[in-house]
Amino acid sequence: MRFFAYRGATSTSEDRILFTGEEIAGTLAGLGVTHVVSLPDSTLGQWEPAIHEHGRLELVRVCREGEAWAVAAGLYLGGKTPVVMIQCTGLFESGDALRNVLHDFQLPLFAIVGYRSYLNDSTLPGDTARVFTEPILDAWRLDYRLIDEPAKKPLLAEHFRACRTAGSAGVALIAEGKA
Repeated sequence: MRFFAYRGATSTSEDRILFTGEEIAGTLAGLGVTHVVSLPDSTLGQWEPAIHEHGRLELVRVCREGEAWAVAAGLYLGGKTPVVMIQCTGLFESGDALRNVLHDFQLPLFAIVGYRSYLNDSTLPGDTARVFTEPILDAWRLDYRLIDEPAKKPLLAEHFRACRTAGSAGVALIAEGKA
């Protein structure tokens, strides 16, 4: 796969990134994840180089968030351990694919969802992503853990393992700063 750097991957002092790319790549590889199926935003996209360069992870980019669920489902059915990585607004867009894969087919897929503007809504005052993200996760009956401070970083691995053991879907909801 040819790698193209994510063009929006710049960081400023206003950005609050809870995980570095190396932390995410190392955590996912340590959990046995084989593929990261992603349509990155400006925050999660900063992890792409580390994911791509990690020897045990395959980065699979998709065009739409709904496609991410279908690709991850195919990988799972093929014996792989994928993770879907999208922003919360993409979660909204992908509802029908999510419903089909997680509820109708009952596939125990795991997702990392960036929670846009959670840590700093000054760039998008009144951003409704903050209003709807958790209620939508609740409506889809998705077991999630909000990771909104460095002390909660271990929740990603703990929740992933618990979901794998239970054979159920799950989400790590990662608070983002600048939109």
